Amino acid sequence: MASFPTCSAEELTPLLGLAANATAAADYICTRFTATSDKFNSTTYAIDNTYLLFSAYLVFAMQLGFAMLCAGSVRAKNTMNIMLTNVLDAAAGGISYYIFGFAFAFGGPSNGFIGKHYFGLKSIPSSVFDYSFFLYQWAFAIAAAGITSGSIAERTQFVAYLIYSSFLTGFVYPIVSHWVWSSDGWASASRTSGSLLFGSGAIDFAGSGVVHMVGGIAGLWGALIEGPRIGRFDRSGRSVVLRGHSGSLVVLGTFLLWFGWYGFNPGSFLTISKSYGTSDVFYGQWSAVGRTAVTTTLAGCTAGLTTLFSKRLLVGHWNVTDVCNGLLGGLAAITSGCAVVEPWAAIVCGFVAAWVLIGFNKLAEKLKYDDPLEAAQLHGGCGSWGLLFTGLFAKKQYVHEVYATGRPYGLLMGGGGKLFASQIILILVIIGWVTATMGPLFFILKKLKLLRVSKEDEMAGMDMTRHGGFAYVYHDEDGSSHPPPGFMMRRVEPSSASPTPNNDSTSNVV
Repeated sequence: MASFPTCSAEELTPLLGLAANATAAADYICTRFTATSDKFNSTTYAIDNTYLLFSAYLVFAMQLGFAMLCAGSVRAKNTMNIMLTNVLDAAAGGISYYIFGFAFAFGGPSNGFIGKHYFGLKSIPSSVFDYSFFLYQWAFAIAAAGITSGSIAERTQFVAYLIYSSFLTGFVYPIVSHWVWSSDGWASASRTSGSLLFGSGAIDFAGSGVVHMVGGIAGLWGALIEGPRIGRFDRSGRSVVLRGHSGSLVVLGTFLLWFGWYGFNPGSFLTISKSYGTSDVFYGQWSAVGRTAVTTTLAGCTAGLTTLFSKRLLVGHWNVTDVCNGLLGGLAAITSGCAVVEPWAAIVCGFVAAWVLIGFNKLAEKLKYDDPLEAAQLHGGCGSWGLLFTGLFAKKQYVHEVYATGRPYGLLMGGGGKLFASQIILILVIIGWVTATMGPLFFILKKLKLLRVSKEDEMAGMDMTRHGGFAYVYHDEDGSSHPPPGFMMRRVEPSSASPTPNNDSTSNVV
């Protein structure tokens, strides 16, 4: 953070001439100037920390968005289970990130692989970090865990969530964030010691790779090792859609996530009061923050609209869940380059992200891969595209403002291939790291019979068998739930037939 100029009585005294008490006058002026300068410095710190705290609150609110999106995307009989796992991600992640995670991520000075200071927030606050920075980074860490929980929804034991969430937020994710966001990280574009990767460093401004790819690839391995849900594919191998029970919750969750993304992307500047030293006093980091919010918005909007019309052409109807997932895919993709690209480039990013998601969903279906929230395809696939997009479209001016003068920029913007090469290396290393850590963890949990619930529990629904009852009384389309005694509401389907006990809006449950 920039400081205001200092005042020296020795330098000021000659300027006061031979006037009586010139030295005393210089001391008095410098004392008052220093007091005013300190006040301005304190105010700048307060503004920037308040901005960061507000951004942290927005990112934390995304947990509510994840909870609503997950709840709407699963069947009613597993609503309480998936909601509880989202609460667990925040709670378990908070403790593990406090004890280990933050130190592994930002505990410098350190080496390029892992941090080694600030365990349990020792020596914080300091001139480098305040508590607000920890809170902001914790909100990011639990977002990665929330992504993974969607991939393995509706068939995973509660203890498995506890183990993987703590391991992901306390070790796997912090290591990747150290590589990219720490001043010591081997891939960091902000590295202050040692040489930069390809003289550039990888630009992942707000986490297309660090957050979304890590969560998505972890979810990929969890879902692969666990296997598809019962009934997801029939005996001939054809795909059977297991629809989520509430489009309303999906839309609510999407809007909450979209809202939280304005803390996720613009907030990643960490400060807002920085001046870029140009002749235009109205232009500074506050302008870059606003531009980042615009690029975030445009990418999400474009991806949502592209998905809407593409799916209409492919399947013949307008599907709100597909549109919501497409929109989130655009937001995940722009997260890497949101601060260093022009608004028009964000439209390109969103358009391609929508097709990346559609393509990966088609591939997942052919490979009989089951991800109830499309989390691996959305966050892993679109996150990868976001890193590549940044290497192609990063603008010279913005890269120099946000990082440093003289850095390589986007390949298609005339900046050569060094940044693009760095992005490719980061993608490959993230895939390798998460595979090497989370893959064995899920495999061990499976061998210990701690990963998947029994067939009977899965068919009945974990709300009843594991959590003491349903979130609300409801009847799933597959009819596999076992509701409690009493009256329950059934969905009314259009029919010309006279009412029967099977299609009345209400009936006794036997």
